Amino acid sequence: MKHQFMGFSLVELIVTLSISAILTSFSLPYFEVIIEQSRSESSIRSIQQLIQLARNHAITFGTRVTVCPLVNSQCNWDWQSGFSVFTDGGKRNELGSEDELLYVMGPFNSNDIVYYNRNAIRFQPDGLASGTNGTFRYCPNTYNSPYSKAVIINQSGRIRFSRQKNIECQQD
Repeated sequence: MKHQFMGFSLVELIVTLSISAILTSFSLPYFEVIIEQSRSESSIRSIQQLIQLARNHAITFGTRVTVCPLVNSQCNWDWQSGFSVFTDGGKRNELGSEDELLYVMGPFNSNDIVYYNRNAIRFQPDGLASGTNGTFRYCPNTYNSPYSKAVIINQSGRIRFSRQKNIECQQD
């Protein structure tokens, strides 16, 4: 009775691994693009949902709600470091002892740029964003990434995605 061995020879294994390594080295740069696109889409959707949450809370509970990056309970301009949603009974753009912290979004990827033309978004009890309308921009890796996205907030509090291409994340 003859035994037949099943498996790969060392030469076959080396050739297969070499071909796999070459193909992987060609496809790796495209994975960066896919990751950048995915991160951009995910981040701008999270921003939109957080802003919508703030508006809905203001309407539902009839209270003023503020969205801003907080440093020592004060709103500042560093949107890159993440931001918070809180009730703002004192109307001071600061998280006071009487205010309720509703949600905190952590910092964004350190290579990305997050820009909004104001230091806070404020929703009135009726859902209006009076005085805080603007465009929230998210650019992965550079100021003018082809995968940049934007969320627009108008005076009435309506939140929508921008259809514009080639959005730049620098100050207006």
